[in-house]
Amino acid sequence: MTRFVRLEHDERRRQILDAARTLFGERHYGAVSTADVAAEAGVTRGLVHHYFGGKRELFLEVVDSMLRLPALPVPEDLVEGELEDVIEDASDRWLEMIERNRDIWLAVVGARGFGRDPEMERLVEEAEASAARRVVALLYAGDPDSAPPEVWALISAWNGFVHAATVEWLDRGRLTREQTRVLLVQGFLRMVGDVLPLLERTVGKVPASE
Repeated sequence: MTRFVRLEHDERRRQILDAARTLFGERHYGAVSTADVAAEAGVTRGLVHHYFGGKRELFLEVVDSMLRLPALPVPEDLVEGELEDVIEDASDRWLEMIERNRDIWLAVVGARGFGRDPEMERLVEEAEASAARRVVALLYAGDPDSAPPEVWALISAWNGFVHAATVEWLDRGRLTREQTRVLLVQGFLRMVGDVLPLLERTVGKVPASE
């Protein structure tokens, strides 16, 4: 007979969440059950439901914890060449995280398994908004509120680019991890260095009405 060790509430909850993160990172969403998570965590299935409800709620908790990335290091005085170093470091940490949580990330971007879900979309939107603010702060000396709207639009477009590139790597196998890294880093630098000035010069130009 299996003996379950008595743990404090937060520690038990974290134990279940860690087990779920491991399983969802290794398997398709549909291939993981709450019974699987309970067995991996060494608890009863009833305890999983007590802390998290059903599988959907548990998966959303896993996604939420995964998307809470460490903040980008934002130098107070960015010097030439430092932007590339910061973006390279952030991209490396990002790629490592999604490679470790491959199936979770593919479900997040809609490539497999989970389908559309308003709560999932909310979590992703909040994480992207937080990440975008950190990136804009990097470009605008720690003051993202001073950035013009086209900068925010460009970073939002880059987020979509990141999603597509990671699907090409993790799901379709048409890119290696290193190629994906090149796309993320150089794509960002080219967008900021070459595309952003073009956007700024075309502010206010609207098509003439017929």
